[in-house]
Amino acid sequence: MTAQFSFDRFVVDAGQRRLTNGGEAIEVNSRYLDALILMLLHPGELITRDRFLDEVWKGIPVTDEALSQCIANLRRLLGDDAARPQFIETVPKHGYRFIAPVEERQVHTRFGRPILFPRGWQGGLSLTAACTVGGGLVGVAGGLIYGLGASPDPLRPAVGAASFLLVMLSVNILTAALGGFAVGVGIATAHRIAGPKVAATAVGAALGGLIVGGAVKLLGIDAFSVMIGKAPVSIGGGFEGFVLGGAVGLGSHLSLARVRSWPSISGAALAGGIAGAVLPLLGGRLMGASLDSLAEAFPTSPINIDGLGHWFGETHFGMTSQVGLGAIEGFLFGVGIAVAIRYSANLLRELGAR
Repeated sequence: MTAQFSFDRFVVDAGQRRLTNGGEAIEVNSRYLDALILMLLHPGELITRDRFLDEVWKGIPVTDEALSQCIANLRRLLGDDAARPQFIETVPKHGYRFIAPVEERQVHTRFGRPILFPRGWQGGLSLTAACTVGGGLVGVAGGLIYGLGASPDPLRPAVGAASFLLVMLSVNILTAALGGFAVGVGIATAHRIAGPKVAATAVGAALGGLIVGGAVKLLGIDAFSVMIGKAPVSIGGGFEGFVLGGAVGLGSHLSLARVRSWPSISGAALAGGIAGAVLPLLGGRLMGASLDSLAEAFPTSPINIDGLGHWFGETHFGMTSQVGLGAIEGFLFGVGIAVAIRYSANLLRELGAR
């Protein structure tokens, strides 16, 4: 539950950290928004300069000019006039008072908070970059799993263990980073068009995964065909991107914790894990199954994915192994994307408050 304040044509949602004018979002410095919320919590009351410094700047040493600049910017955003105040009144040598009628109500947040990034192109770029980095970090984990578990024993003399691990790391990082990019650009575009809603996040992430995943698969098949004259066809692509992206996008709004915030790490992880487990049953192929397809297409390659089947009680990389590793891949992807978005959003918020 979060507080929402309405005055004149403006609405401030404290939980969502958002100021709107007639439904249109207004970009506002995070520290300045805190100052406005403080006044809205105590309409008609004098808020002293010391109280602003204690509760908004939280003891950070700043000059009185910083508070004056804060109030001046708030007045500019609200269209207020210091000489004839409609909203913020100056009490000389003491502080400020919010004088307009304020309606406060509590809002139940079933699906968590909307995105904390700015809604302009800078926010979309930041969101996309965060998802790309988060996906790449997940690729490190995947590279270690497959680099250590998918190599033959012993390796061919021409292929060193370190080289094989490095190749697996590179392939997994690139693939997961592209997946993160697809989800990020899809969410950013959908939020730009429809706002930070549950449906927009899920559909945007799904379509991003579909388009980028499909394009990457086609380029990969063409690359194999041109360079080697043969290409595996059973590798992950648009379908897998659509399902996994949509699941992570939806799950990012489904908070499983008592503290609800966007994105939900627990929700994205659970949804990603479920999608990863279900995909093999639908004929989809994530990284493990794609590597298995590569091994079948190129029998002389050093890849031996069957060894990972032993983790799940199989003598080869069967359906149980695909489901198990798919769940792990989806779980890690959901965690990586949600953590990256949240960390980057908080970082941007802190930078904006300085």
